[in-house]
Parts: sequence; C-alpha cells; structure tokens
Amino acid sequence: MTTHHAEHRITVDAPIERVYALLADVTRWPQLFGPTVHAEHVERTDTNERIRLWATANDEVKTWTSRRELDAAKHRITFRQEVSQAPVAAMGGAWVLSATDDGGTLVVLEHDFSAVGDTPDNVDWVTKAVDRNSTHELANLKAIAENLAATEELSITFHDVVDIAGDRADVFAFLNESDKWPDRLPHVSRLELVEETPGLQVMEMDTKTADGSTHTTKSVRVCVPDSTIVYKQLKVPALMTVHTGRWTLAEHDGGVRATSTHTVVIKPDAVVSILGEGKTVEDAKAFVRKALGTNSTTTLRHAKEYAEALRAGR
Repeated sequence: MTTHHAEHRITVDAPIERVYALLADVTRWPQLFGPTVHAEHVERTDTNERIRLWATANDEVKTWTSRRELDAAKHRITFRQEVSQAPVAAMGGAWVLSATDDGGTLVVLEHDFSAVGDTPDNVDWVTKAVDRNSTHELANLKAIAENLAATEELSITFHDVVDIAGDRADVFAFLNESDKWPDRLPHVSRLELVEETPGLQVMEMDTKTADGSTHTTKSVRVCVPDSTIVYKQLKVPALMTVHTGRWTLAEHDGGVRATSTHTVVIKPDAVVSILGEGKTVEDAKAFVRKALGTNSTTTLRHAKEYAEALRAGR
C-alpha cells in the first residue's frame, strides 16, 4: 500500500508558546478548528495522550482515535491514528513549530497517509480532505492565535440545569430522538435528522424565535447513551461565528440532573446590524444567553414532563 505525504505551512504573528498551547489542548479544538466537532481525552500524561476526534471531512462526519506525543521543549506534536475510518487506511503526522526572527511562529503541518485499497478514488478523497482541513485549520489557528485576547472577549459559556424525577434513559431518549422535536417542542418547526452511524447524527433544524422569525441551524451531534450529547453547529445564526454545546445527564437524588451547556463566540461585525445602533458585544452576549437558554430550558422542561409521566405510568 502506497504511503502519501502532504505538508502545509503558515506563519503566525504570535509567540510560539501561545501557538503551541492552542494545539496542545484538544478540548479547545471545536472552537478553534472549523472541521472539529468534538475532541476528548481517552488517556493522558504530560507527554503522551490518546484522544478521540469527531470531525467533518469533505462534508462527511468521521471519527477516529489517535495517539499524540507532546514535546513542549521542541514545540512539536506528533500524532498517529490508531483506529481510522474508511476511506482512510492509516494516517499520521506532526505539528512542527519554530520561532521566526520577528517573534512570530512558523507552523508546519505534516501528514502521511494511505487509502483503503489504494484505489484512485480513495486516494483522491483522502488527499482532498487532508488539503481542505489542513488549510482551514491553519487559517483558523492564525486568526485566533493573533487575536487570542479579542477572541476570548467574544466568547461566552453558560449552563442551564433542570432536575427531573424520572429515569435517565427516558430523558436521554427524548433528547436523542430529535426527529420528533417538531411535535414535542413549541420552538422547533422543522427538523431533518440523518444517523448513518449509531450515535453520530447530522441535524438541520428551523427554530422559531420570540419575534416570530425563524433561524436555520445545522449541527453534528455525538450521542453517548445515556449520559451525554455533544454537538457543534455547522450552520450558525448570523450573530455567532461558533456555537458548541453539551447535554449532560447525571443520576441525582433518585432522578436526573440535566445540564445544558453552550459555548458561543460572538460575530462582532454583526452586532449592530442585528441588534441595532449602539448595541455592544456585551449586549449580544446577553441576547444569546437569553435566547439559547430559553430554548434549552424549554427543551429540558418538556423532557422532564416526558420522563416523569413515563415513570408515573410504570
């Protein structure tokens, strides 16, 4: 089987330690890199880690497990997929960072890969996915590293909690069966759900707002029965550049404590056009907090009614 190689590079006007820190912390990748939906540690030490990633590639959602070696002194991170998803047969590479004379950072992203069956179609698919994602990731890394303080000022994370006197499996089922939401939730007017791989969903939804307008969003969801649903919006409302979230279900006092978590990055140049003259990023954060929190709490309250009714009927 042929091993193919690719290299992409970019110069970032930011200190090498800052750039390395962003690459080293995979939990920030859903906010940092457009293609990354979710990233989690399976195992972790100071210099080695095993991670699982969910990401889009050529508009398809893929998941894989990788091992990474982190060398902070040399500013180098190597990675190798342990479990790949077709048409990728094998994939590895490295992030290699070096300081430039003017205090910036040269980032080189190296890949080596092989394709299932070594067929031209599969090689072409993987080559295009590597090129597309690498170009996107490096551009995002540059933009965020060069404006990290501003990006963090535009970010907001918040939580809504509802306690449910029901069974966790029933609450999870309500959240997981999102294709039924138009009949179950007052703010959802349309929802299309595709789940080709169990637990990995692509969801397009029309949500009605208090002023009568409708927002269309498209999300990828990673569903782990009966505890967690993590998602990232691929198509976000105009006021945001990034929106990720998580539904967490924990056993609590004979029932379930359901928590909805949102992380949003505000799009600053959309604030005035959407909210009006004189409105600020802080106003936008408050607006988003109220809008998303209201919808999440509404969803959880309906999940509460659903699960509690099922328990009462048993």
